[in-house]
Amino acid sequence: MPEIFIDNKRYEFEEPGKVLQFMLDNGLDLPFFCYHPSLSIPANCRQCMVKAGMPVYDREKGTFEIDENGERVIRFFPKLMTACSLDLADGMVVLTHHTDELVKQAQADNLEFILINHPLDCPICDQAGECPLQILTYKYGPEGSRFEHKKVHKPKAIQLGPRVILDAERCINCTRCVRFTDEISKTHQLTIISRGDKNYPMTAHGQIFDDPYSLNTVDICPVGALTSADFRFKARVWEMNQTPSIDISNGKGCSTWMWTRDNLVMRVTPRFNEAVNDHWMPDAGRLAYRRFNENRISKPQLRLDDAEQVRTSWNNAQLTLLEELEKISAGDILVIGSAHASVEDNYALRTFFSNKGVSEFRFLPHIIPGSGDGYLISDDQAPNTNGVRALGFQETDEKTLIKLIKSTKPKMIVILDDDLLGRTSLTPDHLSGAWTIVFGTNHDETTRTANLVVPVTTAAEHAASYVNVDGRIQRTVPAKETLYTNRRLNLEMSMGRLDHYGTKFDNWVTDANRVDCISAWEFFIRLEHDGDAPKWESSRQIMEEIAGLFSTFRQVSYDRMDEENGIQLKLEQDTEVKPA
Repeated sequence: MPEIFIDNKRYEFEEPGKVLQFMLDNGLDLPFFCYHPSLSIPANCRQCMVKAGMPVYDREKGTFEIDENGERVIRFFPKLMTACSLDLADGMVVLTHHTDELVKQAQADNLEFILINHPLDCPICDQAGECPLQILTYKYGPEGSRFEHKKVHKPKAIQLGPRVILDAERCINCTRCVRFTDEISKTHQLTIISRGDKNYPMTAHGQIFDDPYSLNTVDICPVGALTSADFRFKARVWEMNQTPSIDISNGKGCSTWMWTRDNLVMRVTPRFNEAVNDHWMPDAGRLAYRRFNENRISKPQLRLDDAEQVRTSWNNAQLTLLEELEKISAGDILVIGSAHASVEDNYALRTFFSNKGVSEFRFLPHIIPGSGDGYLISDDQAPNTNGVRALGFQETDEKTLIKLIKSTKPKMIVILDDDLLGRTSLTPDHLSGAWTIVFGTNHDETTRTANLVVPVTTAAEHAASYVNVDGRIQRTVPAKETLYTNRRLNLEMSMGRLDHYGTKFDNWVTDANRVDCISAWEFFIRLEHDGDAPKWESSRQIMEEIAGLFSTFRQVSYDRMDEENGIQLKLEQDTEVKPA
């Protein structure tokens, strides 16, 4: 097998590749700025320089030349090489800053050169704490600067587009942002302008940076040159807790990180998942943080006669629903599941009403034809359309649903977390003849017309699974506390450094940021009083039950989803969701 020697240690490799990526894959340390595994390799930052050479091979003898110590004679390249662009070769010898003083000095010199005109504004920079330049300067840079002249000034706080702000003085010309718009999003909206120490990224004259993936340039910027207009100056990375999750704003279901502070979602960033979204995600998915924080339904709401909705207790909400169920037969109930809700909540909805004798369950896909781009934005606006189908809910379009309501005149309509009135031609008049209960996360047109509103958790507050348009099931991890959960007691929740204090001086005590809501499946458990009621204690148990009942979900578990970054399911229908 081909071999390579790095800092006097032998490694084997199978596939061709670059030295830097090979080192990163093997957990070896080497500084770099411009390189990104999903972008082209310009080798323009020069930070990953190494000393490299090949053993001298005697073609006549057919053997390697040996020195007096019995070691292979190595002929090093005349100059230092950039590891990001250096191809792996059998027998290659590579020396890094760990074993070669020339490499160590070259990397320190390169950092000093990069920092000549870089502003010393780390205390006020949004990138502080997660800035590669800051980190590498501490690790490899010089003790101080020998350049005591006035730094070059460039434009600051330039609004490139609706979501990205540029501070040109911080730019080190790695060109990651330009390469992203050229190679990934293919909008070609950014380029490098000016020359020498005065250049920086910019849009064409009169153009705005409205790329639907523009915020990915903020993620990959190795300094604080590009920052998010939404997140700017709102939180520091060390103040926030980082929780793995998925994007629930679109059918693609990109893997994400959810960043929380004081029980608020501060930002959403992409999490690497080779099978789904690589290193990227659309900007629209990042704006979902607003849905998790704002306009939330907190505490059940009940409409008395024709009056306005009023807040009520959970016990009264449960008793009211049970009383209404006693007045009607199973044939008078219309149950509408939701592609916006999780597999577990839809299953719990179906299980509860099946036990009441209901046999028909409907759902309306949320498809906007032409809104997708064939990449990470899908026509399907919901994260779990395939999951609801796999549970046996009957797919229905809005015209069929309206016709069904008019013809059957149901006395009770149950809607699970879907703003049907806000996104379809369904009107309050269509629901006026029925007692309507809505399980919702945020106030919308549908919740405002309901007789009973039950507040349920969002993807930021529960552990639950969703099946994307490609048939891949992934899950969320709770990142926020509700009024009834606690980071220290909920084993599904990740604990941040600031969580452990629990005093009035820490950052996690604002009760106003805790929503009075529960998972939909928990509400159905509370409604059951007989001995045959489900004994679920967690969404994990529900998924285990689903895996045992539905062939589509066979061998699916939370542990396996975590280990494999999601599981590819075999769906009976087409993988890509089609309009009804």
